[in-house]
Amino acid sequence: MANPPTTRHVARTVCTVVVLVRPDRVLLAANRDERVDRPWDPPAAWWPAHPSIIGGRDRTAGGTWMGINRRGVVAAVLNRPGTLGPAAGKRSRGELPLMALDHPTAGAAAEAITALDAGAWRDFNMVLADATGAWFIRGLGHGHPEAEPLPAGVSMITAHDPNDPGSPRTARHLPRFAAAEPSGTADWQPWRDILADMRGEPAAQINVVPEDGFGTVCSSFAVLRPGETPIWLFAAGAPHAAEFRPVTIR
Repeated sequence: MANPPTTRHVARTVCTVVVLVRPDRVLLAANRDERVDRPWDPPAAWWPAHPSIIGGRDRTAGGTWMGINRRGVVAAVLNRPGTLGPAAGKRSRGELPLMALDHPTAGAAAEAITALDAGAWRDFNMVLADATGAWFIRGLGHGHPEAEPLPAGVSMITAHDPNDPGSPRTARHLPRFAAAEPSGTADWQPWRDILADMRGEPAAQINVVPEDGFGTVCSSFAVLRPGETPIWLFAAGAPHAAEFRPVTIR
């Protein structure tokens, strides 16, 4: 994720991941916010060193903001407040999902990420999920990243901690997601409508209106069920305009 052109965007939340955890399913919805001129590729198996991973590829740094492996583990990375863009001596946060997705379960991925030196990266949030549950990981630029399981029900992660009412985006949209809980792709239209919502002040927008070359650039919806092939629907553009199409996972 790139440095914004003005300090105004530092106050903005960058990217959103919404997770629903139920005994029979885990659902994820996500919007990626980025410089609109930063090149990227839609989800595919882009990494010869990680042949089991499918993800969107950031052409600038070579990593991903969100990916899935063939065992049905999903990983997504987000910035924390005030940490947009690269920093001298720090590794790209796009490496982290690739590292996580080398593991067979979300729990094993969380254990591996929390063993890392968080000081190698700028501050980050991560979401890890499989068909049995989901994890939130917080990297604060020192020590080891911290992991916590996400509870049953709906959780919303932005640049802040899960369900933090101090995030204007979370305060506005979390109740809407919770009130429109889908069971799968057949009834997820209400969540899609929320992902596509461009209304509100910039800090509260979930579908960020492009300004100064920065905005929401793509969107995802994933369904993870025990014993079933995962489903990933991907929109290669802002969710109010781009069509959601299935990603080939197996």
